[in-house]
Formats: sequence, structure tokens, C-alpha cells
Amino acid sequence: MRVLQIFRELTAIPHCSGRTEEMREYIATFAQNHGFKALIDRAGNILCYRSRRSIALQAHYDMVCLGEAPKIEVLEEGGYLKARNSSLGADNGIGVALMLALMEEGVEAEYLFTNDEEIGLVGARNLELKLHAHRLINLDSEEFGAIFVGSAGGLDLEGTLYIERERVEGPFWEISYQGKGGHSGVDIDKPIPNALKELLHYLATQDLRIASIQGGERPNAIPASARAVVWGEVEPREGFTITPVDPLPIIVQDLNLIALLLAIPHGVRGWNRELDLPQMSQNLAIVQTSEERVTLTLSLRAMEKRELERLERENRALLLGFGVEQESHNDYPPWQPQIGEFAREVWRIYSRYTPDLAYRAVHAGLETAIIAQKFPTMEIVSIGPDIEFPHSREERVKIETIQPIYLLLKELLCGGSS
Repeated sequence: MRVLQIFRELTAIPHCSGRTEEMREYIATFAQNHGFKALIDRAGNILCYRSRRSIALQAHYDMVCLGEAPKIEVLEEGGYLKARNSSLGADNGIGVALMLALMEEGVEAEYLFTNDEEIGLVGARNLELKLHAHRLINLDSEEFGAIFVGSAGGLDLEGTLYIERERVEGPFWEISYQGKGGHSGVDIDKPIPNALKELLHYLATQDLRIASIQGGERPNAIPASARAVVWGEVEPREGFTITPVDPLPIIVQDLNLIALLLAIPHGVRGWNRELDLPQMSQNLAIVQTSEERVTLTLSLRAMEKRELERLERENRALLLGFGVEQESHNDYPPWQPQIGEFAREVWRIYSRYTPDLAYRAVHAGLETAIIAQKFPTMEIVSIGPDIEFPHSREERVKIETIQPIYLLLKELLCGGSS
């Protein structure tokens, strides 16, 4: 399968969010070598076309790098592709590979590759390239058999708490917890432990003082690992690794860090019965302790703007009660579900490849919401193969669901719809 061959080639090119130069050059060169123009804007977005068409395909070319990424060793196990000890980058590398494979065959469309989606939808926000298409297919969805017509909005709420320390004597220990993590949107309703929360609940059962606590890697990932250096006597427990460390001179003074972090909710905050997905959620994503401060990041999501604002107010009030300074970043709007003529056309073709088909919304942020704001008359849908546990070292893509998406796209683009 040519799409898989191209995807494997992409995994060998470093393209972590914020460091995508090599991938950008690869895509532009690939396009030009196959007779496509390649326009690049100041945000690093790439628009490729031969002649202007009425359908555009869109995928982002950065990835969440966890573990040993960007060094990625691709494995095939049980009908899936995954990576050894790292995230795979199927989110959204499979979408990029689908588009490149179509371009290699000379299939005409507008091909939009957006940059730095995983760190705040940066490319889509700053898109300067003008699309002529009035229909767009986003390839960043992760469920085969679903046509996505809506997505959540969200923001990152960052907090800073300045601390004082005191000197103590006695035993110090490092306590760590390792889980598997996951996507803080699509996986937030799954029984995936938040490593920070697991560690905090363990610490709360004992009479300990905190020297430092660290956990989480990205705002949009459920923390897979967390560790704390503590002072006091520690009771061992299954699932936690405890090791003695060299004595430290200081601990946090007069501040119950455990109570602060335990008070922050994690998980689903409301359920949408009509769409059968979370209506609101939040992820305690990152905690870092330095000499003078504790910093934390919460990822908040909601299917409606008003509810996202309520969620932000609640968390700001909670943090304010502990004296935490706050600032919001990387906000993005929800994409309101809508089934139009184009969605129904995609359904007609998609139904030839699977009888089990549904319109869906997703509790994650998609660039479609921002693109819809920039091009208000554009009809948009989002599709993709089965991708499990994105934003984690367990990320994997189901191989047999890739080729039907490719054939669907080819039929749609070549069958008189463009």
C-alpha cells in the first residue's frame, strides 16, 4: 500500500510541533516534483495545487513527540502500526500520507498542509493562503466509519504559584508512577489513569512534605508519568516506584501542594446525550516545581462556547482561592455540528466501503472550526482511519482502515464532484 510506504518515509523526518522545517521542505519538494505548485505562508502552511478545484483536502504535518520521538521505530503488530517507545505520529501523518499519495497519482484538488496544530492550531489561526475550494475534507479524525461534522472548543489555563521553602533534615524519597497516557479530548472518557492524580492520591494518604513534583508532557495529553520528591516516612504501595535520594536542604514551606492539586478536577464534567460524547471536560495536564514557583497547566474543552467560558471561570475561581496567578492560552472555538449537502455526498460514497456509518462530533479541537470562521460559506467534513491512543506512546493505527479512506477520497475527487 503506497500510503503506508509514504507514511513510513514521513516517520523518518523530524516533525515535532515547533520544529517542522524538514517536513515542510519535504512536502513542498514532493509537490513540485509531481507537477504541483507549492505556496508557503509565514506560518509554515503549504498549499499545493495544479489548477484550482472546488474540493480541498487538509491535514496538519506536525506531531506530538513523546518518548524517543522524533526518533521513531515503526512496528507492525496484530494489524496495527505503532512505534517502539514513542508516539507514532499517525495523528496526523496518515492524513499527510493520504494527500501525498493522491498527489503522486496526479489527482487534482487543493491540498492544504497546516503547521503546528498540536500547539494551539497555530497554522490554521495564521493562515494567509487563499482557498478557492468551497468544500473541504479534514483528515484529522480517528474513527473509521464516522463522518465528523462538529468538534469541541478549548483553551489551556496556566497557573503560577510562588513559594517559599524551609530547611529540614531527614530522609528524602522519590516516588514515581508510570501509566500509558492518551489524548485529553478523545480519550478523556476512557478509564485511563492520570498519572499526576494517581500520584497525588497516594501522597494524600501519608504524612509527607513536598520538595518537588513533576508530571505531564503536553497540555493535550493525559499525563502518562509523574514523580515527586518528598520528605518523611513512606509506605510502599503496588504500582509506585520508591527510591531513596540524596538529602535535600529544602521543602515547600506552609503550602499544601497536595490539597491544591487534588482540588483541581480531572475528567468529564458533563455529558451530551444527543451526541453521546463529553459535553465538557478538563485535563490536569502538567505540573512543574522549580526553586521559586509551582507551575501548572489545565486543558479545558467544551462543545459550546458558553460552557467553555463557564468552565474557565470555575477553574479560575478555584485557583484564585489558593493564590495562583493565571493566564489563558491557545483558545480555539467549537465547530458547531451541521449536516449539509456535502456531508450527505460523502456519506453516499463512504457507504460503499462500510455499511456501519454514522455522523459524529468529536470532543477534541479540530482546525475545521478555525477554517470555517475564515471561509464562512465552505462546507466541511472530517474523516480518517482508526487511530487509537493518540498523544501517547501507545498510539497505533489500524492498517485495514487506511486504504478505504484513500479509495473514498480518490473516488470523490475523480468522480465528477470537483
